[in-house]
Amino acid sequence: MNSDLYIAQHANLRPIHEIAEQLELTPDDFDIYGSPFIAKLRLDVLDRVKTRPTAKYIDISAITPTPLGEGKSTTLIGLGEAMKHLGKRAVVSLRQPSQGPTFGIKGGAAGGGYAQVVPMEPFNLNLTGEIHAVTAANHPLAAMIDNKLMRGNPLNIDPFSLTWKRVVDTNDRALRHIIIGLGGKLEGGNPRETGFDITVASEVMAILALTNSLRDMRTRFGRIVVGLTNDKKPVTADEIGAAGAMTVLMRDALRPTLMQTLENTPALVHAGPFANVAHGNSSILADLIGAKSSDYLLTESGFGADIGAEKFFNIKCRYSGLKPDACVIVATIRALKSHSGKYKIVAGKPLPPAMLENSVSDVEAGAANLRKQIENVKIHGVTPVVAINAFETDHPEEIEAVRRIAVESGALGAAVSRHWAEGGKGALELAEMVIEAADQPSEFKFLYELDQSIKNKIETIATKIYGAKDVSYTLQADHQIRDYEANGFGNLPICMAKTHLSLSHDPLLKGAPSGFTLPIREVRASVGAGFIYPICGDMRTMPALPEHPAAENVDIDENGNVVGLF
Repeated sequence: MNSDLYIAQHANLRPIHEIAEQLELTPDDFDIYGSPFIAKLRLDVLDRVKTRPTAKYIDISAITPTPLGEGKSTTLIGLGEAMKHLGKRAVVSLRQPSQGPTFGIKGGAAGGGYAQVVPMEPFNLNLTGEIHAVTAANHPLAAMIDNKLMRGNPLNIDPFSLTWKRVVDTNDRALRHIIIGLGGKLEGGNPRETGFDITVASEVMAILALTNSLRDMRTRFGRIVVGLTNDKKPVTADEIGAAGAMTVLMRDALRPTLMQTLENTPALVHAGPFANVAHGNSSILADLIGAKSSDYLLTESGFGADIGAEKFFNIKCRYSGLKPDACVIVATIRALKSHSGKYKIVAGKPLPPAMLENSVSDVEAGAANLRKQIENVKIHGVTPVVAINAFETDHPEEIEAVRRIAVESGALGAAVSRHWAEGGKGALELAEMVIEAADQPSEFKFLYELDQSIKNKIETIATKIYGAKDVSYTLQADHQIRDYEANGFGNLPICMAKTHLSLSHDPLLKGAPSGFTLPIREVRASVGAGFIYPICGDMRTMPALPEHPAAENVDIDENGNVVGLF
């Protein structure tokens, strides 16, 4: 089969105004953006479409992934193409891929094979603009904080409490922990430790993905908490004086980008928050527009259903007001076998030969993870459908085992999808099953109420979604929770930061671990974005990197979690 790049470069692209017509949008609703195949939507589109019927809302999630990823993005795109074959108007909504931690393409965020968003180059080189705007908007606040410190610290800021960092969209380890302000008084010298985060993990990116208007974005920027005063009061971006400038820099980034799949299905590309310290979902604005411009709005949430889908339900849907009608859980035979605990998978290296043999017992052993992720969707009152992202090495007996397990576990069913090799035609069975699931009565509900305490919300996620027995907190985490609640931030939803390679905090625990204690070592607040994010894991108990089963392809991130380079 031809390479992804060859397929993309030989695609039969349609002018973007023809794609817009599928959404019942006119030339007054968008501006061409550097190419006849790309457009930026105008925000007043929302006012013109708000009286239209609301589309069926489908989230694409997955079982706990291996370091290879399991194909959520390709499944999302292939499903959108298949809907078109069935005479349904569908739009896919997905994130802008990051330049890091691997340069250029983040984990197949543009899809692959015959399930891609095109043109490929502008998408994967971040030329749709949001990530660059987020980087630019982050820096004025960082610079103005240091300027306040240099000019006599009129806000009485405790420099050791500052949490706001600069950002860069590259996995540059040397910048993660740095010392700034070494130039002396004339050069702004107030030495302190800080660092750079990756742009897509920043609070500015999370705000872009969760806002619903320019005014709302300005309000969110203003309430960003950058640190504390010496008497433990929060210091906000409004008090620093940076929120207005940040809003100006982000004004055009609010506009979702309209593109298309290889089969000319409309695609809305907007925002790109990571799914650990941020919530890992594309923007509310793109979804609000897509929901009023199609019959089926298909979106993807990052990592497995324990992370991305849980945050989709309890953070994104809470702020958007949209209610999901169904959820697709993507699974691969290789990932299920991996969750048996028998195999080592390393990105860039061939799969172990024994893993390619016909083994229903390995699939059944690893299916504990699939069962738990089905349960995690159903607990929110949403009907799950399992998509078996098929590979040539899969055996019919293994596929039938997954079909049986999916139904036994409460999913509507499991459909084999070959969208990567066949495009929309390869996902017809999946599309028909998703349509059936979306037609069932929706009983969507949140996992927790916002007026619960922070600890109660954390423990609800840990026990009901991850399978933990209980939760432990460091003294630092206890103090942080107490301070957040005292400052009025206790009613925010929870955005858990943990490894994506396990249902637990430990990437070595495969399948569906239970009975463990989830350690919370630190708790931070993204008040502007609107969530509290506890950081799971204890550095003292993390395995040494060379002992990790996939050590050649993992790293320890700034939160102390072992992560795959994806």
